[in-house]
Amino acid sequence: MQIIRGREDHLKMKIGNQNYQSIWLDESDPAVVKVIDQQKLPFFFETKELRSVDDIFYAIEDMTVRGAPLIGAAGAFGLYLATLEINSQTNIREHLSNAARYLISSRPTAANLSWAVNYAMGKLNKDLSSKSLSGTALETAIEICEKEKENCRQIGYHGLKLIKSISKKKKGIPVNILTHCNAGWLACIDYGTVTAPIYFAHDKGIPVHVWVDETRPRNQGAKLTAWELGQYGIPYTIIPDNSGGHLMQQKMVDIVIVGSDRTTRTGDVANKIGTYLKALAAYDNNIPFYSALPSTSIDFSIRDGVNEIIIEERDPEEVTNITGFADGKIQSVRICPEGAEAANYGFDITPARLITGLITEKGICRATEKDIKEMFSDKFN
Repeated sequence: MQIIRGREDHLKMKIGNQNYQSIWLDESDPAVVKVIDQQKLPFFFETKELRSVDDIFYAIEDMTVRGAPLIGAAGAFGLYLATLEINSQTNIREHLSNAARYLISSRPTAANLSWAVNYAMGKLNKDLSSKSLSGTALETAIEICEKEKENCRQIGYHGLKLIKSISKKKKGIPVNILTHCNAGWLACIDYGTVTAPIYFAHDKGIPVHVWVDETRPRNQGAKLTAWELGQYGIPYTIIPDNSGGHLMQQKMVDIVIVGSDRTTRTGDVANKIGTYLKALAAYDNNIPFYSALPSTSIDFSIRDGVNEIIIEERDPEEVTNITGFADGKIQSVRICPEGAEAANYGFDITPARLITGLITEKGICRATEKDIKEMFSDKFN
């Protein structure tokens, strides 16, 4: 595997003794982008080769790759693959614009996808006639990967302060952290947003324990977060999504940390469906609730999450069926009556008033427009 960063010592994630990112360019064939197939985890660790814009689109759509920073990087690599399709008859501007729109349409809620594709298009549009167009596209995709990894690393250092503070108050008793969905290195190329502070705390010898929401209907928590934490040697317990409120009432949760797929300039957070209910339970039990996110997940153009963020609706079969491992293979089984109707909303909106703070690469701020503007003044009009 090609390590696409200059300082390998900063890479955190290993499978066995091998460093991995969740997306990279095949060092033996520059026309191939490789990813970890998240649909196969935790039962099989497999990589998948993506060779075209269509391959990238469907990998994002079917969640072979998922997680806001990762799908942004994948979108940028999709534009790189689009440049490899250019020939003497191609209308380059039209070809790349069509590819960009197509890639962005693969999943509508996460801000990082449109940000990354538009950022890459801005670089490419500066010199569409250049013979080094593919080189520029590849450099930009790698730049985005590096940016997101560094964002996560900084989120880890800032979030570590919160865990340290709780640990000090508990005098070394393990800090109980509740998570929802997967905002780990699989979703973020390396480190993760939610997991980076947890990994850093573990590395510092701070005892931690993670309550891992299963995250129905696709079970990204039970399948992916649990697998990641197990690889890193961090104690965790998988719980049904609806257990969080009970655990909070029993004072078995010290802090809730979730990710974000799109955050408004006013601090509303769109995250995996079920996040809002965790925020309500945390608020009712006076438990700190944080969203860990890079600035690439903030949509500075919108103010009202409930009315302005598009909520993805996915295939109802993800609700009516459940996928697991039996008889040596991954298979799907139906869990409800034949012909039952199901609704499958991928995300919900947590209002800023329920959020204790946002953990970003620049530090921790309150989920208010004033505080976000102070931290990211260059992003506001």
